[in-house]
Amino acid sequence: MGHHAPASRAKGSARWIRWVVNNAPELLNQQIGVGRINWRSPIASDSYDEYRGDAFLNRLGVTLPLRSLESFWPRGGPRWDALGRAESGEIVLVVAKAHVNELYSPATPASESSLPLIQVSLRETALGLGVPDGFDWSKQFYQYASRLAHAYLLNVINGIPLRLALVYFIGDPDVGGPSERTEWESAIATVHCAIGLPEVPRFVVDVFIDVSEHLQMIQ
Repeated sequence: MGHHAPASRAKGSARWIRWVVNNAPELLNQQIGVGRINWRSPIASDSYDEYRGDAFLNRLGVTLPLRSLESFWPRGGPRWDALGRAESGEIVLVVAKAHVNELYSPATPASESSLPLIQVSLRETALGLGVPDGFDWSKQFYQYASRLAHAYLLNVINGIPLRLALVYFIGDPDVGGPSERTEWESAIATVHCAIGLPEVPRFVVDVFIDVSEHLQMIQ
């Protein structure tokens, strides 16, 4: 956590997720498909803070009844680009991207002491999602895999209604991101193939927002 620049001074996906959550949440709500969402981060009145570890659970008011975060992942863990809670009860975790290169993350930077727990939990998630043997999620596309694992912990292991919303911004001129949805879809398919994911998990929703029509509003 920490203090962040206003939406207009941030860049890329950070800039746009702040703008959408605070100024046009219906763009997210409509595509996520769980009704009206009470967005808990990144909120202007909260200095656009982002949350990770126990702090993200606290921000959402979530307790894990069956398996703790500590037993599944080392301290720290993924920082969420946005967090929300639908009026219907679902938890919403958001990962936002504005450039294809953001999808292609390298291997985990975890320390030697943290790596075994991460590898065990990634393997458990991969097996649970139907990934065949031979795919080590700690070696490539780690950022994507670690977010899937956290959603799996909450939704599949602990039974918490949840959407992992993967938000892909189209037409951001500042970062030279994709100008067409098909560019994102092709990149996503590449990632799924590389990590052996046979189908999109039921708790995942891909959201595509064309920001080119909103550029004037954020200058």
